[in-house]
Amino acid sequence: MPTLRVNGVASSVPVPTSMPLLWALRDALGLTGTKYGCGVEACGACTVLLDGEPERSCSVQVHDAVGKAVTTIEGLSPDGSHPVQQAWVAGQVPQCGYCQSGMILAAVALLRRTPQPTDAQIDAAMRNICVCGTYQRIRAAIHQVAAATAATAAAGSAGSAGTAGARS
Repeated sequence: MPTLRVNGVASSVPVPTSMPLLWALRDALGLTGTKYGCGVEACGACTVLLDGEPERSCSVQVHDAVGKAVTTIEGLSPDGSHPVQQAWVAGQVPQCGYCQSGMILAAVALLRRTPQPTDAQIDAAMRNICVCGTYQRIRAAIHQVAAATAATAAAGSAGSAGTAGARS
């Protein structure tokens, strides 16, 4: 029986190691935030983070996830307080919401790699399909998180510079 580390918790999962990770998450672990969309890696509704990188869980077999950290939308922030989740709400990004867990996780990975992404970088990274067409709101939410992160970093730098000067 394979053991998966999902959202920081190691669990023995009674599934074949050749099963797609998507179905192990949904059916064996009850984590239904990861959605089935197409089953062929095209739509991104099933996106999870595997060692911090976005992966389409419909095409990752369980044995490929053993020994890696799997993060689903449920593990990103149990109370919805992650900055990307908050930006999604503030920007009224979702319409039907079906693709949003995959979109949010893809955005989190993008912002970890590229804290201040350009529109072109966002477009290149956000390859998930949203049939409602909320791409402009998705881009705006990502820019909102990037701006807030930059402002927090700048405030922290200014505060520590002032503190360092006071110690001299």
